[in-house]
Amino acid sequence: MRIDVVSIFPSFFDVLEVSLLGRARGRGLLDVRVHDLREWTYDRHRTVDDTPYGGGAGMVMKPEPWGEALDAITADAAPLPVIIFPSPAGEVFTQATARELAQREHLVFGCGRYEGIDERVFTHAAQLGEVRLISLGDYVLNGGEVAAMAMIEAVGRLIPGVVGNPESLVEESHEEGLLEYPSYTKPAAWRGLEVPPVLLSGNHGAIASWRLEQQLERTRARRPDLLGSDHDGAS
Repeated sequence: MRIDVVSIFPSFFDVLEVSLLGRARGRGLLDVRVHDLREWTYDRHRTVDDTPYGGGAGMVMKPEPWGEALDAITADAAPLPVIIFPSPAGEVFTQATARELAQREHLVFGCGRYEGIDERVFTHAAQLGEVRLISLGDYVLNGGEVAAMAMIEAVGRLIPGVVGNPESLVEESHEEGLLEYPSYTKPAAWRGLEVPPVLLSGNHGAIASWRLEQQLERTRARRPDLLGSDHDGAS
């Protein structure tokens, strides 16, 4: 998978060099390219923003550098990429979204700042690929970098070969519409706290049933909105 990121703070994404994603890049599983939006400016101050038409607080990112950046990045794209703009006004990012995006060959993340990006950029981008405005949740960040990094990690770890044990992906929170069950490791007793005896029993059927019950219990308590008809009345 190829991932392009456009930001005025490209060093923010240096973290992609470490951990699983860094190893995936080294092995050629992920081709991540980070671009500085200011590379497509031509004035001595490398200006990427201006005052909004109609008045109002803050500054708006100019269309010219964004247009040239997206043109350059998508010039050789085949098939057409998904162009993602992290935005509190977008659809909410979920594990289902991550799975969907992990099936695509080319993602482009456009990280806005200030009061946002000139609306015409989204219209232009729609001629270059599939445009998606995506939000991490109902809150506002200073820019799109944090959201883009979270989405890249969520998507990247679903690429075959990135995570060492693929079974761990199946058992995680949200993969089956439920939160993940609690995990324990050695020692069996720690500071007066004991590992649930069923996990020490060696009875795999009983362990599976206990884990499912824990998933249901956690989901009911923490995220009842995730429980649909498939789990109604389950015990």
